[in-house]
Amino acid sequence: MQAEVRIQMSRMWRIGLLSGLALAAAPAHAFIAYVSNEKSNTVSVIDTETWTVTKTIKVGQRPRGIDFTRDGKFVMVAVGDDDTIQMIDAKTQAVVDSLPSGPDPELFAQDAAGKILYVANENDNTVTVIDLEKRARLGDIQVGVEPEGMTISPDGKTLINTSETTNMAHFIDTSSRQIVANVLVDARPRFAEFKHDSSEVWVSSEIGGTVSIVDPKKHEVIGKVTFEIPGLRKEAIQPVGIGMTKDDKTAFVALGPANRIAVVDVASRKVTKYLLVGQRVWHMAFTPDEKYLLTTNGVSNDVSVIDVAAQKVIKTIQVGELPWGIAIAP
Repeated sequence: MQAEVRIQMSRMWRIGLLSGLALAAAPAHAFIAYVSNEKSNTVSVIDTETWTVTKTIKVGQRPRGIDFTRDGKFVMVAVGDDDTIQMIDAKTQAVVDSLPSGPDPELFAQDAAGKILYVANENDNTVTVIDLEKRARLGDIQVGVEPEGMTISPDGKTLINTSETTNMAHFIDTSSRQIVANVLVDARPRFAEFKHDSSEVWVSSEIGGTVSIVDPKKHEVIGKVTFEIPGLRKEAIQPVGIGMTKDDKTAFVALGPANRIAVVDVASRKVTKYLLVGQRVWHMAFTPDEKYLLTTNGVSNDVSVIDVAAQKVIKTIQVGELPWGIAIAP
């Protein structure tokens, strides 16, 4: 009898051990990433469990800015040469509708509720305001020359647009839709990112080679991040995309033709590390669990996968021609 009990307990222990191993080996929740390929006029769909492209979606001409709607049901992509924002159904992965933007839309931002979309139109120096529920154009906001960078404050009250030729960050009140301040930054600002606590706005300047840190209340530059890579000319270091961890401790900055991501300590505003990625790195997106950061590398036509905790590139995924923007399902 005792022998039978011991045998049964041994079987139960083995079953428990195998179950535990199975759970440990089970893959983490997979996310889906969408990459806009500017030259091939496609969007590549990446499964982050297998790190493979599972589908290529044909879209309009010159796709760049890309993001999910807040409810995760649609992927919006700015197709610049078609002067519109196309909507991809996240379930069917097919283009199902479009939104009315101005000429040559590039980047866009949406409010926290996912009801209003603000689109930077590079060719007519305006930001178009779109009602996402009605899919209707509500009006335009006149800004500087060649608007591109777009971000909105966590409280939704302030919209930031950067104009590449005017070299300014425009602060726009979302209730009045009026510019309340213009902040001069370094040459050719391409992207803007709020800290999650709203205390700072980081603005990348591609030709200036810096990231300006702006006080959103005082509307003034309070610091700058600079970059220096041994063996590279300063002109080759061109900051574009910015990604910041949710705890606001670490920022990642894409340095364009320098083919590197700079890892920046937010508190000290100093670069702690440079990560070699693909050629002409443009933009980036975190997975929702913040384990990985994916970057688009325009000239090498690939996406680099960075382990955020280890601060190490672990994978390269081939996509379409001139990958520009990236969005990951919420």
